[in-house]
Amino acid sequence: MPSPFFVLKLTYGVAVQRFPFDTSRGLPEHSSMRVRTSSRNLSVILVLLLAWCVLADATAQSPVTIFVETRTPRHNVPSDFIGLSFEMEKVLPGKNGEYYFSPSNKPLLAMFITLGIKNLRVGGNTADRPTVDVPAGADIDTLFAFAQAADVKVIYTLRLRGGDPRRAAETVKYIMDRYPREVDCFAIGNEPNVFAQEYAVYRDEWKRYVEVITSEPYAPGARFCGPSSTPGKAVWSKDFVNDFSSSGFVKFITQHAYPGGSGLRVASPEAGIDSMLSLSWVRSYQEFYRMFAPEVAAAGLTFRIEETNNFFNAGAAGVSNTFASALWGLDYLHWWSAQGAAGVNFHTGDSVAAGEGTRECYYAVFIASQTGYDVRPLGYAVKAFELGSNGSVVPVRFAEKSEKPNITAYGVLAIDGSLLVTLINKEHGTESSKTTVSLKPDAAFTTAETIVLTAPDVASTTGVKLGNAEIQSGGLWNGTWMPVTAPPGDGMFTVTLPPASAVVVRLRK
Repeated sequence: MPSPFFVLKLTYGVAVQRFPFDTSRGLPEHSSMRVRTSSRNLSVILVLLLAWCVLADATAQSPVTIFVETRTPRHNVPSDFIGLSFEMEKVLPGKNGEYYFSPSNKPLLAMFITLGIKNLRVGGNTADRPTVDVPAGADIDTLFAFAQAADVKVIYTLRLRGGDPRRAAETVKYIMDRYPREVDCFAIGNEPNVFAQEYAVYRDEWKRYVEVITSEPYAPGARFCGPSSTPGKAVWSKDFVNDFSSSGFVKFITQHAYPGGSGLRVASPEAGIDSMLSLSWVRSYQEFYRMFAPEVAAAGLTFRIEETNNFFNAGAAGVSNTFASALWGLDYLHWWSAQGAAGVNFHTGDSVAAGEGTRECYYAVFIASQTGYDVRPLGYAVKAFELGSNGSVVPVRFAEKSEKPNITAYGVLAIDGSLLVTLINKEHGTESSKTTVSLKPDAAFTTAETIVLTAPDVASTTGVKLGNAEIQSGGLWNGTWMPVTAPPGDGMFTVTLPPASAVVVRLRK
């Protein structure tokens, strides 16, 4: 009987592998296997086993080709794109009399600088909570002293619920007289649809506030943002554009977003992680975007996702604080950047408002510790985005014949001429596999290096590493870039992406 060849052709690749197997000989006599079967049956069994092994190996390698179009750059990623959002009560002194946002809080300053935070929004439900004091002069001074030391722009929320336009005007004047360079814009109220309920009520109050604030002797030069509505009322942003885009007072539109809904309704950690890393979440971003963003662009304005995270009500335990949130967060930042957003502010803190109460924060970017601030997995997403976003967004596309598992890719042409490509593999679980990704830019690059985001498991809350290093509680990070083997003659660079991981690839000419 001649020696047959088992032939496997990958439908999504180009490789054909052949494996010779002589079925005429069976097993050697010294084999420990004592199976009573014919040579033909044994051959069939072994061939099937061999086929299974080959298929398993092929699945593990699942090649994907991605083209990067460097010659058609789109918009620049704003330098202050990366932002954080905190409750307004964090502007007030704590129970120990010390301020959270203070230039003397060196570990917090170091963390902002290391993660690349350039925008600080203060607001949340406590901005409109009657039991929380409105910040006074000393509180504001300390906040903006921190902003100066951290080199961040501030979105400052004025009280609307039970507030007073003249008191708000006095606050704005105080800030604009002293800190005009650190101000991004003023928001009037936090999620006003919760208490105003009807858009027309909010619209009229917003106009009344702005008229007083911008009148003499207060702050004629002040600029505002809004409406800062809940995700379910994104249509308010569309209405806000129609009413105020030509007023001359609006710097950009602000919208809140929590794609997972309430963290209190997550059935289980496993279900929450699966949902957060699903393609359905990505599709929901597009639906959400269409509710207001086209009108914003048509009016010549930009928008900022001013308060956001994966689930509201402080997130979900065992989901929002796991490595899954890092993969989600990195993809989320790049997705909104690709759509032309002015920035994204992750809501965070040791605790955050949830309705009229306060809950432990599971979706935190970092939390206070004995030695400074411990970085949660989401913080690694922020840092990875900072490494791969300094430049102009460029289009990427998958080759038509490539299978497209749950992998996303984003390209940025850096200011120094290098090309940054972020690859995110959200495949996870026992059936997931590593993927070989070949990058094909439309320009010649001679060298490449990578920095990888990994964790022991998608459900891990610790052990996350970026560039094979953890971000220390004092803000120190010593991650390293690793060189990629020189490309073949076709100009492709190939990297292997394990399941539940991400990598930033930097190509240089």
